[in-house]
Amino acid sequence: PLSPEKAMVCFGNMFIELPKVKTREMLRQDQEQLDEEINNLRKELRVKVNRLYEAQGKPELKGFNLNPMSAEEMKLINRILEG
Repeated sequence: PLSPEKAMVCFGNMFIELPKVKTREMLRQDQEQLDEEINNLRKELRVKVNRLYEAQGKPELKGFNLNPMSAEEMKLINRILEG
């Protein structure tokens, strides 16, 4: 049985027992890196789509440069909608 301070983490095809604090920190860092990569890909996509539309002689897409709402903004919107 696992101790309450440890967690099993899967790396590839291996399970490793690590302290929960370290596991949580690793997951947080991985999530931050993934969020950054996603944001970079979104920015690149916008530029590429605009270039494609320009090459086709079409007008630029309206509303394409919108940014997603943050988790905090969503919480505030949900609070307002709930009354």
